[in-house]
Amino acid sequence: MSSYRSRGRWVIWMSCFIALILQMMPWPYAIDVFRPSWLVLILIYWVMALPHRVNVGTAFILGLVWDLLLSSVLGLHSFALSIIVYLVAFKSQLLRNMALWQQALVVLLLSALMLLIIFLLEFVLQHSPFKSAILWSSVTNAILWPWLFLLMRKIRRKFGVQ
Repeated sequence: MSSYRSRGRWVIWMSCFIALILQMMPWPYAIDVFRPSWLVLILIYWVMALPHRVNVGTAFILGLVWDLLLSSVLGLHSFALSIIVYLVAFKSQLLRNMALWQQALVVLLLSALMLLIIFLLEFVLQHSPFKSAILWSSVTNAILWPWLFLLMRKIRRKFGVQ
């Protein structure tokens, strides 16, 4: 039983680690607004695929790590990621049965919601101005979703993550 529970756990954590590394890689200033939220995409995939293995607690811990890496207000990304993961887990069966283009639209909305939550928290805490350009990364997330979904599904099947 314990081997079943630990089977593939390293694949999930490794994919989240790689997503954090990709999240921290520098981009040129001119196209930085198009930077995809790799951690959000990976978490959405794992919660849709295995809601019993990846949950709000996982998102909260990874959000804290993300906050530490960005040197942002501690708990900012944790809160936003937890809300997004909760919404995905709540409707995981519905999302799994959607076509990829429909899932991409949901990813667009969830990414935009996360960015707006982060903006609202930063506005309340630090009086940050709103820049509509931050929403372009949601469009990039939606465009990348079908390819990332297919890649992650192939990885999950190859390593037998259940």
